[in-house]
Amino acid sequence: MAPEIDPVTGILYYELSHPWGHGVPAWPYFEDVKIERLHTMARSGVLTQKITTVMHSGTHVDVPGHVIEGAPLLHEIPLWRFFGTGVVVSIPKQKWEKVTGEDLEAATPTIQPNDIVMVNTGWHHHYGDNSMYYAYSPGFDKSAGDWFAERGVRAVGTDTQALDHPLATAIGPHGPGGPNGLLPWANKEYKEETGRDVIEDFPLWEPCHRALLSQGIVGFENVGGDIDDVNGQRVTFAAFPWRWVGGDGCIVRLVAMVDPKGTFRMEQGSGLA
Repeated sequence: MAPEIDPVTGILYYELSHPWGHGVPAWPYFEDVKIERLHTMARSGVLTQKITTVMHSGTHVDVPGHVIEGAPLLHEIPLWRFFGTGVVVSIPKQKWEKVTGEDLEAATPTIQPNDIVMVNTGWHHHYGDNSMYYAYSPGFDKSAGDWFAERGVRAVGTDTQALDHPLATAIGPHGPGGPNGLLPWANKEYKEETGRDVIEDFPLWEPCHRALLSQGIVGFENVGGDIDDVNGQRVTFAAFPWRWVGGDGCIVRLVAMVDPKGTFRMEQGSGLA
């Protein structure tokens, strides 16, 4: 889709969120989103809706308290984590491939300290209620998480199902997934294809989540929308969550902004110029 254009400033707004609503794809152990109409135009002359959902559905942000005991929760995260300059880097990957620290080091534009970084593996094209997106996704490995933390980025996003490779989540033999994982057939298929048990290649449970969130770096999952249109660009990002006291994450609307006229810009690592 074409970007939205501010008629006054000329700034281009690129949608990096997936649509959200009835039937939004859900991670394997989440319940479906429920949306009820409490008031309708026919009955009441007003529309009021009730939503029941986990906050980790669709395009959303994870904050440190999601996986790190005693770490800051949503209301404790500074607002600057959700707004700033950064880059969209294209790192195409296929089924079960890893995004590594070496991939990030070679990415263009160069990832700099204090950047917000969105990684486009191409996997957002598979987004949906399907095994391809959730079970066969590529993903960050521990070296990627460590690289981001050492580089001191502001926030990280990925167009895959999580901040970690799926076989390093509960889909594999980790945490609440138990010894067989949430999707035993996927673990069995990995062994058949590679000759190795999942636990041999993915011995740690969500190491990238922990590497990032332990350093206060928030993470955006299920990035998508028009991300292909800003590949290889330095842009301004914004994605403010709710002011939810005690929240562990939040559905967000992630937007990339480009100013072709150069009248509104942000200096690298600073506030508005």
